[in-house]
Amino acid sequence: MLLVRFVFVIIKIIVFIYLYLRVRKKMTLNDFLSEWNNHENTVKVRTSGSTGIPKEMLVEKERMLASAKATCDFLGLKEGDTALLCMPLDYIAGKMMVVRSIERGLKLIGVEPSSHPLDDVEEHVNFAAFVPLQVLKSLDCPKLKAIDNIIIGGGAIDEALEKKLRAFPNNIYSSYGMTETLSHIALRRVSGENASLWYSPLQGVTVSLNEESCIVINAPYVCAQTLVTNDIGEVNAQGQFRVLGRKDNVINSGGVKVQIEEVEKVLSESLEDNYNDNENKNCSYNYDCRADRLFMITSAPDAALGEEVVMLLREDLSVEDEKVIEEAIGRLPKYWKPRRIVKVKELPMTETGKPKRDIAKQLV
Repeated sequence: MLLVRFVFVIIKIIVFIYLYLRVRKKMTLNDFLSEWNNHENTVKVRTSGSTGIPKEMLVEKERMLASAKATCDFLGLKEGDTALLCMPLDYIAGKMMVVRSIERGLKLIGVEPSSHPLDDVEEHVNFAAFVPLQVLKSLDCPKLKAIDNIIIGGGAIDEALEKKLRAFPNNIYSSYGMTETLSHIALRRVSGENASLWYSPLQGVTVSLNEESCIVINAPYVCAQTLVTNDIGEVNAQGQFRVLGRKDNVINSGGVKVQIEEVEKVLSESLEDNYNDNENKNCSYNYDCRADRLFMITSAPDAALGEEVVMLLREDLSVEDEKVIEEAIGRLPKYWKPRRIVKVKELPMTETGKPKRDIAKQLV
């Protein structure tokens, strides 16, 4: 049994190295346009690797165009509008920004992907797509509020960040989707009076739940088959939905089911409160300058409980940071509290900012 597990781990490492070497050279806009304009009906895309080893898949260009049309129609974009490309073209999010510009005749403004994507942008932007970190680092930039339409994807929006965005005057949406759905299939307003906790599916998309309360997506214009996700959710009478967490992120500790995302959310909110009450403002959990996660929740086998809750904590945190985190843990329900804290040099994250949950488990 141990030999089989060892061989499996070696195979995973070999596949990961192979894929890494293949994508080490970053795709350029010319590279993608060359692939888009060739005689093939498909384009290669790569998953982010948040739930395992990144994998390549082929997607039909016609379906990418249909997805682009749905987004442009939802946002009311028209020919000649400007669109900001600040995402890596190795992933579906960057590719789809180019396809939207092709489908709608948008003027594409390309900048080097970075955490400060607006630094060198001089033109007015009608439409932009960001990951949460890019928005967080741009909060004090006046150009952010000047963009007409913003979609945020690639990871969950932190509660504190969402509170900041609620006061913004422009149209800002959280997106729901994955590589298999060619970017998003639903949007949720996070700014203004119409901000909501519920995602609204795009035209032609319906969402339901299976017997395990997992979200099931029916989007024939992007997926030939119905897609069953690992996201646990709720669906309301209007056909809107919200995401509670992932099925594979449930920790069964002593018969109590603990949702990892819920623990992280409550901890983040508690950290924010503790930081605001903390007289020492030198700790890293200053929302306005925080750029990276301080912690991550994972699990490990336990003889008595089956599984135990474990926290991964960055080892570079100050004494003040650790004190604030300790106070936040103290507010958690009994079975949510980490039984162990493991310090690591850096938290395992994908290139697009998603937690690598499988690697986190291996670290503990």
